[in-house]
Amino acid sequence: MAKHKYLTSPPNLTGMPPGVPYIIGNEAAERFSYYGMKSVLTVFMAHYILNQSGVLAPMSPNEAYMYTHYFVMGVYALPVLGAIIADGLVGKYWTILSLSIVYCLGNLTLACMATSWGIAIGQRTMLAMGLTLICLGAGGIKPCVSANVGDQFGESNKHLLSKMFGWFYFSINAGSFISSILCPWLLANPKYGPGWAFGIPGITMVIATLFFWGGRNKFVHVPPGGLGYLRETFSKEGLITLARIAMVYVFILVFWGLWGMSNGVEWTLQAEKMNLHWLGMDLIAAQVQTANPILILIFIPLVNYVIYPAIDKVFPLTPLRKIGIGLFLTGLSFVVIVWIQGQIDLGLKPSINWQLLAYVILTLGEAMVSITGLEFSYTQSPNTMKSSVMALWLLTVASGEGFVGLFNSWVLNPDGTRKLNDYQYFTFFTIFMFAAAVVFVVVACFYKGRTYLQTQQPTLDEIATEPILHGGTPS
Repeated sequence: MAKHKYLTSPPNLTGMPPGVPYIIGNEAAERFSYYGMKSVLTVFMAHYILNQSGVLAPMSPNEAYMYTHYFVMGVYALPVLGAIIADGLVGKYWTILSLSIVYCLGNLTLACMATSWGIAIGQRTMLAMGLTLICLGAGGIKPCVSANVGDQFGESNKHLLSKMFGWFYFSINAGSFISSILCPWLLANPKYGPGWAFGIPGITMVIATLFFWGGRNKFVHVPPGGLGYLRETFSKEGLITLARIAMVYVFILVFWGLWGMSNGVEWTLQAEKMNLHWLGMDLIAAQVQTANPILILIFIPLVNYVIYPAIDKVFPLTPLRKIGIGLFLTGLSFVVIVWIQGQIDLGLKPSINWQLLAYVILTLGEAMVSITGLEFSYTQSPNTMKSSVMALWLLTVASGEGFVGLFNSWVLNPDGTRKLNDYQYFTFFTIFMFAAAVVFVVVACFYKGRTYLQTQQPTLDEIATEPILHGGTPS
């Protein structure tokens, strides 16, 4: 039997795998880097960018929005490429490590825009180069990082997988919350400016890469599938598996579409018409959305250690049941938004506490849909297709945003008027979310999945365990 330098299958453990601290540290630092950079990107383009003479030459708001949109779409489209490289060619570890270096180079390019030679080359040119490299890096590693989490677990400790994905998601939001506060402050402070605002995310990405490299002897390195990856993907079972998963993803797409509205224009514009005095402070409307990352940090341990065990005593929970509850909670959060809009339309200024209540409900739904969706995506994908299915999961985010964007295009008339007022607009999405949740429950009742975990024996055979919703032999 050939010897491997690294572990290629999970060790027989009942506790957390030894690579977990490195995964959590890497993810927190990488998300700090990404969200920190993204939090200042549009503002930099619209207010700070210079021409080659060093003279302020900002983009128009629409141009800045357009480039930000293209960048985000690229980040969420390129996971497909990263998944193919990881699952079919070099494996997840080397894909993550190599593309993390590309990611670091992208951040370095952005940080150097503020230097004299960066200005001479052209900040727009440097910006395009840096964002392209970050697209390749961030997009390429996205599906591999999530799949690498699941690869560390086998049959003996699979009961800890949902908690691990919870802490993984916790690290994402911890990193993004801190950087989303720090980096805009650095950009606005003349003492620091763009160099530091883009440089700090670059430094944390280097730290993230070192964290990941430091865990190389602790991780399970699942070998790539090679031609077997293509055979399994396009086999009858592979295609059926993808079709089964896609049935669930259709509903998660709707969730992401509505979730994006809470972190974009719609809820923020509504907040501008509300009483923003809160706990003795006068909030800025754009600050209200920071309630989401704060709440998710609270809800992740709460749902894992309190809410789920309590519900499970009277109503056995499965991943699909958790997602279903989360979808209904998302709809309920929009009921609050509709009520708020009704009050505004009556000429009143309701307290921002009402929108904070909507954030509480929505974020609880997010904890049930998004985290469980990561676990579901990993366990339901065959072992040679883990990163590929994670890439499809990430495409639901982009597709949800696209769905809302297309709807907004339909709502807007050529003369600038709208087919729906704000109350009707929010009501439509509320009804749509509840309808999707009801249909999801029906689909979930007929879903017969298979749980695939990495075998704990050094063999090419794949172990399929019990279905998610039903006991007995996998179908």
